Amino acid sequence: MQFDFASLWTWHTLSVVLDVLITWYFIYHLTHLIKGTKAVQLANGIILIMAARVLAGWAQLTTVTFILDQIVSWSVIGIIVIFQPEIRRGLERLGRVSLFSDSENSKREQQEKLVRELDKAIQYMSKRRIGALITLEQKTGLEEYVETGIKLDALVTGELLINIFIPNTPLHDGAVIIKNNRVQVASAYLPLSDNAMIPKSLGTRHRAAVGISEVTDAITVVVSEETGGVTITRNGQFMVDLSQQEYLKYLRAELVTEEKKKQPWPIRLARGIWNWGDK
Repeated sequence: MQFDFASLWTWHTLSVVLDVLITWYFIYHLTHLIKGTKAVQLANGIILIMAARVLAGWAQLTTVTFILDQIVSWSVIGIIVIFQPEIRRGLERLGRVSLFSDSENSKREQQEKLVRELDKAIQYMSKRRIGALITLEQKTGLEEYVETGIKLDALVTGELLINIFIPNTPLHDGAVIIKNNRVQVASAYLPLSDNAMIPKSLGTRHRAAVGISEVTDAITVVVSEETGGVTITRNGQFMVDLSQQEYLKYLRAELVTEEKKKQPWPIRLARGIWNWGDK
């Protein structure tokens, strides 16, 4: 007797597989949505209550089971109230999915804005000889160094960067670390390089910039407080005294993705829905 594999792929089987995949998708993105928020502890509490309900039913604890059933029944309303900020945030992200605009172009606009804000800050600080150390995370994570700084988690603006590095302010020492177009931390400590090729005229900020470039693929911008010169480091290499045109050309080449052909709207919609729960 031969087994017919084709009989497995009925509409019922496919619908079950689809049901499991959709459920997994929403659970996966829900965990990403609430990760790092107070909702995590509340979610753990709900899971414990549901586990207790299962155990109470198995042990035939009638009164306990009744009480837990009431809690679970009313918890639906409680979840909506408790998780209201996370639900609102998720719906807002889903609402930003556009059928008519390409997410790649939107990403490119954000990258261009990042370069503009960096340029605004660099020009202001360079002309006034305000020292600055700005590190932009690439593929290699910088969590080890983020932990040494003071958390900000703010949008990158020229004004914010300038205020951070104003002399004699609490955050002006150390590095700013930028990830995903946001200032993660300020006043972070970076490893100092002992590279003998670094000119003695360059100070601690430059050695820190070269040091982080030797152990990660991060791009670091330094503004000298002695000369106002702009230096960029990456992969153990450093480019000193760059003009505005030179550093803008480099930053755009490294940070701004090339413009791609606009994708059909069904693909853009699918990609937008897939990424709705990402932070």
